[in-house]
Amino acid sequence: MLLSAFTIFLSAFLLFQIQPMIAKMILPWFGGSAAVWITAMLFFQTALLGGYLYAHWLVRKLAPKGQAAVHAVLLGLSLLLLPVMPSPAGKPSGSEDPVLLILGLLVASVGLPYFLLSTTSPLIQAWYARKHRTALPYRLFALSNLASLLGLLAYPFLVEPNVTLRQQSLGWSGAYGVFVLFGGAAAFAGSRTAAPEDYPGPDAGAPAAGSRPPRVREQLFWMLLAACASTLLLSVTNHLTQNVASIPFLWVLPLGIYLITFILTFDLEGLYHRKTWIWLLAMALAGMSYGLATWNSRTPLPLVIPAFCAGLFIACMFCHGELVMRKPAVRYLTSFYLMLSLGGALGGLLVGLAAPRLLPGYFELPLALMACALLMLAVIEYRRWRFTTIAGLAAAIAVLFAAATFFSSYTESTRAMARNFYGGLRVAEYEAGTRDEARTMVHGTVIHGKQFTRPERSKERIAYYSPESGVGLALKSLRRTPLRVGVIGLGAGSLAAYAERGDVFRFYEINPLVETLARAEFTYLASSRGRTEVVLGDGRLSLEREPDQHYDLLAVDAFSGDSIPVHLLTTQALELYFRHLKPGGILALHVTNTHLDLPPVVETLRRALGKHAVMITNERDEDREVYAATWALVSSRPLTPPLIEEAAEDLPYRPELRAWTDDYNNLFQILR
Repeated sequence: MLLSAFTIFLSAFLLFQIQPMIAKMILPWFGGSAAVWITAMLFFQTALLGGYLYAHWLVRKLAPKGQAAVHAVLLGLSLLLLPVMPSPAGKPSGSEDPVLLILGLLVASVGLPYFLLSTTSPLIQAWYARKHRTALPYRLFALSNLASLLGLLAYPFLVEPNVTLRQQSLGWSGAYGVFVLFGGAAAFAGSRTAAPEDYPGPDAGAPAAGSRPPRVREQLFWMLLAACASTLLLSVTNHLTQNVASIPFLWVLPLGIYLITFILTFDLEGLYHRKTWIWLLAMALAGMSYGLATWNSRTPLPLVIPAFCAGLFIACMFCHGELVMRKPAVRYLTSFYLMLSLGGALGGLLVGLAAPRLLPGYFELPLALMACALLMLAVIEYRRWRFTTIAGLAAAIAVLFAAATFFSSYTESTRAMARNFYGGLRVAEYEAGTRDEARTMVHGTVIHGKQFTRPERSKERIAYYSPESGVGLALKSLRRTPLRVGVIGLGAGSLAAYAERGDVFRFYEINPLVETLARAEFTYLASSRGRTEVVLGDGRLSLEREPDQHYDLLAVDAFSGDSIPVHLLTTQALELYFRHLKPGGILALHVTNTHLDLPPVVETLRRALGKHAVMITNERDEDREVYAATWALVSSRPLTPPLIEEAAEDLPYRPELRAWTDDYNNLFQILR
């Protein structure tokens, strides 16, 4: 028992350590997009399905000694891939499909080790059930999920803040080597028992209904329950991080809740009582439906986040509790886990692959709630539970009404919307027909540019880019000869309003949809007095491939959201920026962020590189549609122009901060 428990625990812990670790390694290559995590989840769920399919085949088709031999050989081969590290050859050039490229990178770098880790729980449970013919192994599944939860929480709270990526890779690879030894020992121990057909199984004395092969209909229902839970997990994560609040690490909370429900339902089987949890689910669906229909970005976060997380917990308890109630005889254990993993992978495919291509906005949550309501109605015992039936039907109607309301509110005042790997974009119009008529480009809850649409006001410099902002003052102080300006982050193209004849403004933008909407819905680029250029691709990767650009000013406007592209704010990144700047050029970093205190990070970097820097903050002016903004201006020479000196203040310094590098950063230290 001890060998089985330890091997399962270690494998599950390593599974949920490698997920965020490898995602962080490739994150800089794809612009720091939060979609990298969703795509990585799709890969991990699909690999998990492959692992469960392999376990099912191995147990059903081979004799115990053959199972041990095949598994031991694969474990040995996987050691050849250590240490785990994605190849730099996989960096995108800008024209590839990022989803396919990420999936290929993950297969090449961690595919086999992850696959073998995912096989551990079902294989060892099957071997354990064969050896201990009167013992039920499902509690080992709960242990596996407990280890997964600990691995998930350990990474952002303990590993990431204190250990560099290279050290993480080496440490994980060493721990995986230990796992291979114990996995081989568990396989050898499993080979010393009778073949599965030679014993009646732990439920030999159970009624025929409990030991009969599960019907196809039952297996499909297992899959649907698992798919619903997986879809809810990812859609709630998307909703909270994209439509509610850009808070770092918010993705950890839904995934932790998802794993906790697995632990509770499989380890404490008496906790799930169908009628009670259906009542709770009906209330949860109604509550989340109300939130979808009425709450917006101004609703207090202490209300929104707990409400949706509580709803996710109840919905996952329902899905996983129903799975436990329907679990088959132990001899069909691998079939059961196979359908669970198939459902999980299906949920990942729907949210990670299908939704960005088929849905113009973040509509997967109302659709997932409708699916959960249908599953709830499918298990209600209508003849016995009259009031429960009424509650379930009322909740289902509430979900339908909320979905319609959400779709309507999402599209209200929307001129255009589009979605791809990098997220959903909307162009909304306000104050139509008045002097203040304006359009905004919005990604989730973050505004990426605003423009007055009346011709006489269309060239006004507003939002975060007013004349009194840090970037506005920097451009004005440099205005002696025609300027050459680089901008990482296009948005609506707002900074093109500063271009004069003879100027060149070169924008770097990773999301092609941003350029499409900037040209179709805004006029900053088309009406610019200077020459504007747009380079598609990650800004840093593009600059690495280009010869020196000799910019007078390089503006980096990419830090407003939660998944900030950390690779744009490291010592190596700043060294690259200054390679492209003239000796007296200015680096302007837009560090306005609700949840992260970025100015001290810039101060630490400028000290490490021996540069000069100031911070300029301007106040909000509602009448002019000017937003409060904080810019950090960094230069190789002292920033002494009167325009800058009058508004400048020193960047705050925090001696405990360590300079960020491509191998190390710590977001927890700068959470507000």
